[in-house]
Amino acid sequence: MDPYDHDLERGLANRRAMLGDAWVDKSVANATAFSADFQNFITRYAWHEVWGRPGLDAKTRRVIVLTITCALGRWEEFELHLRAALSAGEASTRLSPDEVKEVLMQAAIYAGVPAANTGMSIAAKLLRELGEPPPPRPATEAYHTGVGRAFRSAALPALHYTVRDARRDSGKPTLVMSHALGCDASLWDALANSLAAEHRVVCYDHRGHGDSEAPHGPYTMTSLAEDADHLLAELDARYATGPVVWIGLSLGGMVGQELALAHPRRLKALVIANSTSRYDEAGRAQWAQRIAAVEAGGPEAVADGAMQRWFSPAFHAERPAAVARWRRRVATTPKAGYLGACHAVMHMDTAALLPRVALPVLVIAGALDQGTPPAMSQAIAQAIPGARLEVIDEAAHLSVLEQPAAFERAVRDFLATLA
Repeated sequence: MDPYDHDLERGLANRRAMLGDAWVDKSVANATAFSADFQNFITRYAWHEVWGRPGLDAKTRRVIVLTITCALGRWEEFELHLRAALSAGEASTRLSPDEVKEVLMQAAIYAGVPAANTGMSIAAKLLRELGEPPPPRPATEAYHTGVGRAFRSAALPALHYTVRDARRDSGKPTLVMSHALGCDASLWDALANSLAAEHRVVCYDHRGHGDSEAPHGPYTMTSLAEDADHLLAELDARYATGPVVWIGLSLGGMVGQELALAHPRRLKALVIANSTSRYDEAGRAQWAQRIAAVEAGGPEAVADGAMQRWFSPAFHAERPAAVARWRRRVATTPKAGYLGACHAVMHMDTAALLPRVALPVLVIAGALDQGTPPAMSQAIAQAIPGARLEVIDEAAHLSVLEQPAAFERAVRDFLATLA
């Protein structure tokens, strides 16, 4: 029989990987005739039989242990594993202070605030001991990291915008995201939260949309671009952003084109998704019909038609609740704002000027987009020197919602090319 105890050795290896050699060496050295059997037992059964299973990665298992020990009030074990999670093992298995905070925020809901409060105190003590004391921040400045800190611009009309600070300092450019007609800044939630790992991300509501002011129109694309210029100036004054990467979808992509032409110093690069540079006479006639319908019945009158253009039949069948949510968003858009922006879109025409754009540009199209078919995106990409075109399969007009992974991959690949 092989005298080498494989289960024990595998358990010891896992234990060392998670808790560090110093702790394991201390535990082994302090074993006695009374505790040796127990040390052998937990090494084999906890650290090999459970921690050695590949069904969950080591980082997830750390989170589970912290959650359970917090919920049960096993504070010595909690502190042991928290110290290790912050400082021991491979970097890929460790938890950042922000990740620990999220574990304890969730524990407060499911295990109770007193337990999470004790966990927070232990975590704060350990961070100080490890030489990573968090900087001071008043509780009044806390904000939901999945939404961002909310502001209203100083220039009129006042625009509502949110700022998600980068979760780690990377020196990468600020991203500003600009939504489609009838939407609001929440269109970007998933993408913004993902990209905020390395970028400051700003999302704003166009005039007449969301929580921004809704002056009576009609609006022009020039006025919407001036709104954007004022916002970017405010961001630069507050954060020293410098030129930003503009990511605009539909109406947001049109504003991005105008901004690149009128205020190129504001932009480092431009993403134009599901957009156009102009409408022909037939297209403008359709917009005139839509304006007449909204004048008679408000945005509710065109909400169903918007859903047909925005989402593919497959998305309607698979995600009816998501479709219903965005229908409500269209229907509750202020009438003055919706009408004003419709006029701006109807008269949009940058086609002849796009060769002047001297920025890195990514153009994204949805293969199933009826509102701005891929040919419109192709025309933009062909007109702008050096522009790249990405067509996303199985996506209609709101491609960032319908195919979020493909949309994010295209944006990330583009961002990686920027100096």
